[in-house]
Amino acid sequence: MSIAFEPIGVFHCAERHPYDAARQPAAAQANDGHIALHPGRNYEQALQDLAGFERIWIVYVFDRNANWKPLVQPPRADRKVGVFACRAPYRPNPIGLSCVELRGVHGLRVEVGAHDLLDGTPVLDIKPYVPYADSFPDAASGWLDTLETERWTVDFSEAAGRAVDWLEGHGAGCIRAFLTQQLAERPCDAKRKRVRPLEGKRWEIAYRTWRAVFTLDETGRPITVESIASGYSEADLARADDPHGDKALHRLFRQEFD
Repeated sequence: MSIAFEPIGVFHCAERHPYDAARQPAAAQANDGHIALHPGRNYEQALQDLAGFERIWIVYVFDRNANWKPLVQPPRADRKVGVFACRAPYRPNPIGLSCVELRGVHGLRVEVGAHDLLDGTPVLDIKPYVPYADSFPDAASGWLDTLETERWTVDFSEAAGRAVDWLEGHGAGCIRAFLTQQLAERPCDAKRKRVRPLEGKRWEIAYRTWRAVFTLDETGRPITVESIASGYSEADLARADDPHGDKALHRLFRQEFD
């Protein structure tokens, strides 16, 4: 039996790449987005009374996953687990489910915060989050209950903070959230992250064509992002090719911070 669904709308946000998305809505770094419902389908009436809820469930399609995997290794796990025992997007039917903050309903626009979706995601349904029916805080969490993952606090130096603010103001809006999420757990895991050791306690992590240098102190578990730099060399920037479409931004960045 084949079942076909037609999306009711599209999700829009700043996160465009899989590594931009939060691992779970609760881990999102104060991001926001909105669902644009398709017009001409009487969805205005369907949204009636939704604004009174604090949270909603979004049912959507993992449209950037072509294949499924029976075993996957979630970011927090040290081994592979069955795909039905985790939230990974590599599913037989690529259906996603996220509980997000509801910020407002304006016509056919449903504004949300603290989400883990990507820009352009097809939305299948919206349901209200109802605490008495949806919350079971004492429920067992299977293999997650056995984890002893240590989390790091992530801070930004004054110089790195200024650079990140500048980049976010010029269109690189996910770099702070990416660094905070990637460095909070297993920051030096080169098997899962684009990191490499530098001299001393300094490390470098890559975000697309940008590079961030961070230091760590295992005694107190703080991480400090010390600096942000272009991943292009001078020779790279001098060439006319621009596969990522961002060399102009890198040139402006260097004029501002070099």
